[in-house]
Amino acid sequence: MPQSDSSGALRAGVTEPVDVHFEDIDVTGVLHNSRYPLLLDHAFAAYWRRQGWHHDPARSAVPDFLQVVRALEITYHRPVTEPGRVVVRFWIERLGRTSYTYGFQLLSADESVLHADGTRVQVNLDPATFAPAPISERTLAAAKPLMRTAPAAGAGA
Repeated sequence: MPQSDSSGALRAGVTEPVDVHFEDIDVTGVLHNSRYPLLLDHAFAAYWRRQGWHHDPARSAVPDFLQVVRALEITYHRPVTEPGRVVVRFWIERLGRTSYTYGFQLLSADESVLHADGTRVQVNLDPATFAPAPISERTLAAAKPLMRTAPAAGAGA
């Protein structure tokens, strides 16, 4: 559900809390760069589990259960320096026929500090062939709260 920021402008997407653990902090005292994608995975999975997604197709209410990351771009702004709660705000920037691009921000728990931001491209795959497959209407409906703008008619892959 879109939220308002301090200026009153609408923000797209959702915000999911995730936890940074002691073992995520490296020897220099900051969250190791390899842990940021893992925190994103935790946030995305929490959202999609509430929508009925499950990795086992027999248990998934979302037919598009096999999706893979095609590209990930992260810009690091301020390091996370201790274990505790942070939040991931994410939305869908672009929706194609077989893929979509998330925009995301990793923020402090009170959302006052931007630690990192970027994009992640997901591709929906046919589980029999592992070829890109069209995104189902059920998945599109579940993704609606994440949409920044309405999808373009005839959007490409």
